[in-house]
Amino acid sequence: MRPARPAARLLALAAAAAASVALLPAPSATAVVDVGQEASSGGGHAHAAEECFEPGAEVATSARGGQEADHRDIDAAEQREVDRRTDRILAGMSAAQRRAAVSGPVPVYVHVMAGKNGEGNVTDAQVVEQVAVLNETFAGAESGAAADTGFTFTLAGVDRFYNDTWHRDGASSKYRKDTRKGGANALNIWLVDFKYLGIATFPWDYAKNPGIDGIRVQYSSLPGGDATDYDLGKTTTHEAGHWFGLYHTFQGGCTETNDEVADTPAQSSPTSGCPEGRDSCALPGLDPIHNYMDYSYDACYDQFTPGQAARARQMFTAYRS
Repeated sequence: MRPARPAARLLALAAAAAASVALLPAPSATAVVDVGQEASSGGGHAHAAEECFEPGAEVATSARGGQEADHRDIDAAEQREVDRRTDRILAGMSAAQRRAAVSGPVPVYVHVMAGKNGEGNVTDAQVVEQVAVLNETFAGAESGAAADTGFTFTLAGVDRFYNDTWHRDGASSKYRKDTRKGGANALNIWLVDFKYLGIATFPWDYAKNPGIDGIRVQYSSLPGGDATDYDLGKTTTHEAGHWFGLYHTFQGGCTETNDEVADTPAQSSPTSGCPEGRDSCALPGLDPIHNYMDYSYDACYDQFTPGQAARARQMFTAYRS
């Protein structure tokens, strides 16, 4: 969940890693569909209570969030309940089952929700590079301090729709249910044009509403896009982090509970830009401004921690295997 872009659309996002992006057979063929116009009654946020939102910034230089998290309020009590439920599920699984749950690549389905005039119709090369960014960031390849989460991603399919309502994220619960592919372990990415940079669902909510599971991402935040300061594809990494069960590093503010990860120092508020040495919390440690789960600029992001990697594997095992 990252903050939104300005209304004036100033929020503007390789094959270098293409070798790491495997294309599965038949599903990878691009499907082109013109679904016409949909009524937008119900809007794009009918399931706001189950999702992670990035509120809009008023100017292009605002913080990624510019305010506290807006992903359905998860307080410390609910965090504890999620962890208790997760512990119960994992306790009922054998060690072999837990290992098998995270042994294979995560299939990625990309849904390009373009306008009737082709606006937002990103290229196949951008999609391939975006998956390459996921592989690089989740492998800990951007920093010596970064953890390898153990997750890899394979592009399983791309489809394209030309519908102005869907392009603007209208009727989002409908279009997601109509287009989502794969099971709980499949990462579905819908590329749209909205006032956010990204919106994600959490793994523990999958059972309640599997049809909307996945992440919605501002199309211009992909590599090669024009979302200024957010054009390296790392909005997708951030949203995928939530999809794996990670909170913002500033979840709960300056508290011991914070994001439920011991090796991410507590911070009171989201980061804007890349202010080295920022320390918004009296608890130990500087703010983790380089962490993918803060709100820093894309160029500032370079790591998940070992604790986040462990939590992502636990949540994936419990709710997505």
